[in-house]
Amino acid sequence: MKAILTDVTKCIGCERCVSACRKANDLGQERPYPWKNEDGLSSDHWCSVVTKDGYTVRKQCRHCISPACASACPVGAFEKTPEGPVTYDGKKCMGCRYCMMACPYGIPRYAYDSVVPYVRKCQMCYETRVSKGLAPACVEACPAQATVFGDRERLLAEARTRLAENPGKYVQKIFGETEVGGTCVLYLSPIELDFLSLGNKLDDRPMPSRTVRAMEAVPPVFIGVGIIMTGLHWTIGRRIRLQRERNGLGEPEQHGHAHKKDGDL
Repeated sequence: MKAILTDVTKCIGCERCVSACRKANDLGQERPYPWKNEDGLSSDHWCSVVTKDGYTVRKQCRHCISPACASACPVGAFEKTPEGPVTYDGKKCMGCRYCMMACPYGIPRYAYDSVVPYVRKCQMCYETRVSKGLAPACVEACPAQATVFGDRERLLAEARTRLAENPGKYVQKIFGETEVGGTCVLYLSPIELDFLSLGNKLDDRPMPSRTVRAMEAVPPVFIGVGIIMTGLHWTIGRRIRLQRERNGLGEPEQHGHAHKKDGDL
């Protein structure tokens, strides 16, 4: 499984990663959304650089090992690939936005201004690069080597070495190693990174394990609601027909033309 390791102490805030992401994913010109969050992400902006306590930190999809977005999606629009990235298939999406509510990092964004809106997010350049053995565009574009790409276990070993060699330089943890079951975007940082998870401290329990009972109930609920609505439609229709018969009105006219009886001209 592949992963990205970002060393916050090396980031110079040049935002070349942001530009590379836009170009590689053909995101076009960014639109000024009035509801855009302070983190800089939107449906056409999948990577951003935010500033916290004097440090610049890249924010993107964390590509969880057990992704909550995939677990919450009732139609399977999200998929965890063997290589590591969590991909999204807009052809399957029905726009329910359960993924947005489920993601502990607040990553998926909805294209509210689109005629046919979809949820969009970073896919770690899976189709165009990672599946072909190449590094994601954002990693390749970094001039300071603040981000590196490779096998997740190898990157974890490299991160542990850096922590041991520079104990006063970093918070003594690898962000993403175990949180919510682990992620494929890892960080070393001199500051806490709770602000990347909506200000919440995350434990090691995978998010899908928290929602599995609720999501298992979704198909039966859909079927049950359908049966109830069908029953209501039949019951209400029957009452209307009976009421018309009591009032001597008979069946309602079809297409604006009354039914002619025998002998009518």
